[in-house]
Amino acid sequence: MLKTAPRPQGTLSPPLLLTSLAGLFREWLPQQRWFAAKGRPLTDLAVVSMTELHPGCLHLLLRTGHAGSPAHCYQLILGMREELPPRLHHAVIGRPSVGPLAGLNVYDALRDPRSTGLLLERLRVPGAAGPLRFERDARTVVPAGLAPRLLDGEQSNTSLVYGDSFILKLFRRIQYGVNPDLEVPWALAGEGCARVPAPVAWFWTTEPRRTTLGVLQPFLRGATDGWTLALRSLAAGEGFADEAYELGRATAEVHMALAQVFASGPPDRGGDGRLAAAMTGRLEAAARQVPELAPYVSRLRAAYDAVAVGGVDRPAQRVHGDLHLGQVLRAGDPDRWFVIDFEGEPARPLAERRRVQAPVRDVAGMLRSFDYAAHARRPWRPEWAWSCRDAYCAGYAAEAAWDPREEGALLRAHETDRAVYEALYEARHRPDWLPVPMAALARLAAGP
Repeated sequence: MLKTAPRPQGTLSPPLLLTSLAGLFREWLPQQRWFAAKGRPLTDLAVVSMTELHPGCLHLLLRTGHAGSPAHCYQLILGMREELPPRLHHAVIGRPSVGPLAGLNVYDALRDPRSTGLLLERLRVPGAAGPLRFERDARTVVPAGLAPRLLDGEQSNTSLVYGDSFILKLFRRIQYGVNPDLEVPWALAGEGCARVPAPVAWFWTTEPRRTTLGVLQPFLRGATDGWTLALRSLAAGEGFADEAYELGRATAEVHMALAQVFASGPPDRGGDGRLAAAMTGRLEAAARQVPELAPYVSRLRAAYDAVAVGGVDRPAQRVHGDLHLGQVLRAGDPDRWFVIDFEGEPARPLAERRRVQAPVRDVAGMLRSFDYAAHARRPWRPEWAWSCRDAYCAGYAAEAAWDPREEGALLRAHETDRAVYEALYEARHRPDWLPVPMAALARLAAGP
């Protein structure tokens, strides 16, 4: 029988915990896909919150410090056992040699079906564990004993599917406050918007203040994400315009629902200059880290200058914030588009992600995604991307009664801003993909 190691009551304090785990964390954290400070030395570690979920399993909020960059906070769920079964060998973080956990195998408990099964039980039966609060929509029944499986892939969070019925997203990078990925779908569900799966259960912490940690939603069985569908289309030599048109309609439908449930901001003509200045600041900061951007900086500023001197009459509103083909699913009978993952760009401040913005920001994100898909297959098919872009905007216009292409200067500025973000991301995480946003930036630098 495998032995677990319950936490010694009253003796395992955060400082003592770090005597065992600090060295392991310094090596393990930078290797994780969701670690935000790639390439920057980890200079400090502090436990913000520590809760025993069950014997041998700890929930942690861990703050990291980095020389020359802001601190970050991460959510970890750690298991501790004297002996590990073979199925958990891939989850090992390390075996401390000092401190209260000396000699135990410490591992990522989100890869342990026992721990993730017990986590679902916490969500099924609302209650508290230390500062953690578990809540559920009483109108939805969550059966007991659903088998958990971890979704692998390139994600900034961790997702678990339970019995092909529900999916739990645990936020890895924690920013204090209400996460839009709970706030927005919950509000849209109340509006009756069927394009967005409604939250079923969620959990949050009271320490250091109320902060969303995870959201359980229905799992769309048999769904395929837009990125996969687009690549299939390209591989088969087929067009994707019809699907893009319907996706444009779905985007507009979600935007109109967002405008109904959240207060929209009035037209802010003075905000054009602030928006342009913020975009310019991001461009200049990115150029300092991505040398390939330098030749285009002066010409790309022109896209932002056009916004600064223009005027936008359309009210700002809540938007998705990080819309692309990976954030939409095709499912159901008949097939229809669903929009997921309203967290926004995790690297940006939470207050910014919850701010009202121009709807064309989401449109620009999807246009960039069509471009990415077209580049993912060889030979590159630019005509595929352009047909998708036109169809998507036409579908949006058919539903919303206004065409994003009518706001050409603002759309170009947001597309440029998105491509700058992509260039910085690819330079840090996937250098082989850097030519994709660079090709777009070369095009955008040439002018409208």
